[in-house]
Amino acid sequence: MDPGLRNYLIVTCGYWAFTLTDGALRMLVVLYFHLLGYSPLEVATLFLFYEFFGIVTNLVGGWLATRIGLNMTMQIGMALQVFALVMLMVPDSWLSIVYIMLAQALSGIAKDLNKMSAKASIKTLLPEQNNNPTLFKWIAILTGSKNALKGIGFFLGGLLLQLFEFRGALAVLAIMLFVVLLFSITLLSTGLGKLKTKAKFTKILSNSAEINYLSAARFFLFGSRDIWFVIALPLFLYTTLEWQFSEVSAYLAIWIIGYGVIQAFAPRLLRKTHHGIAPDGRTALHWALMLAPLPAVIAIALQLNAFTEFTLLIGLIIFGAVFAVNSAVHSFLIVAWSKHDSVSLNVGFYYMANAAGRLMGTVLSGWIYQDYGFIACLYCASGLVLVTSIISTQLSNAKTDRHN
Repeated sequence: MDPGLRNYLIVTCGYWAFTLTDGALRMLVVLYFHLLGYSPLEVATLFLFYEFFGIVTNLVGGWLATRIGLNMTMQIGMALQVFALVMLMVPDSWLSIVYIMLAQALSGIAKDLNKMSAKASIKTLLPEQNNNPTLFKWIAILTGSKNALKGIGFFLGGLLLQLFEFRGALAVLAIMLFVVLLFSITLLSTGLGKLKTKAKFTKILSNSAEINYLSAARFFLFGSRDIWFVIALPLFLYTTLEWQFSEVSAYLAIWIIGYGVIQAFAPRLLRKTHHGIAPDGRTALHWALMLAPLPAVIAIALQLNAFTEFTLLIGLIIFGAVFAVNSAVHSFLIVAWSKHDSVSLNVGFYYMANAAGRLMGTVLSGWIYQDYGFIACLYCASGLVLVTSIISTQLSNAKTDRHN
């Protein structure tokens, strides 16, 4: 087997396994600590360190990968996730807010080390010449499959909680990921993405205007999703619509799986409209404008009591489909616009903005849902996508071919 393809498959399998545990752990934390009596804002607070340290990790992780290799940063991420899962297996009396936040901090570091490593490694496995259609396809498959598996992870988390309770579920996840870590250490090539010359620490900040604008757009795009998805939606389904845990996790799983499938097929969906040419900055602007009104339309329908449950569930699936194409285009552009010797640095900077957007969305999700309700979360989501659209106007003249 070609060494590049072999490494790609190993990286992808490791990323898949990690993603399952990440999605399951998030669902376990949201549902279990809600059961213990935590308010929506308190549940959101549990993820503050998860998102904050994700920001720090992405900012520093790309620089670290140039020095020790993407294989090492990926494996360190897996090891930290195993440790975070074990940390939460202590008795309830130990589970103070600060303790849970510390465990979530490790999980956040782990998640973003893993994601940055997987995304950046794709660029290093392709030849340096312009190969944007292939790059778009590989990134779309990796990203789409990851999100589909994250959805399965959401369902797995709810199912394991129901079958084995909190600590038993954590044990299953920790053992599974530890086995995958051992395989990764044994099989993955060393030095992947490591530079011969050491990158200076000051290089962690991008000096490309296009990458900075793309990162800013990503910040508001992911804030627009998490402001209703992370805390508000599962609690709304559980408390207002009176769904069971398995039903809540199943819907979230279906949403994420569908979102992942759309991402994976984004190259095919865009091929007809782009005549075989890879997406550019104008594509990002076009899809952001399509997304912006959707949450507000859902909110208006809910206010009018227009088939509340049906409107909500179908409306959010439509949002997810359009959002998935937005995300796939962004994920391609950050890699396409990066040179081989700076891809891990740029991807790290970009996903720092992604993590910052999730942090903002998570905090706002708990606060706005608690004080103003789910409909307010949807209106705010539209506002954030509108900001994404405004920023994306700065990308409309950027072409992918001149960055390679």
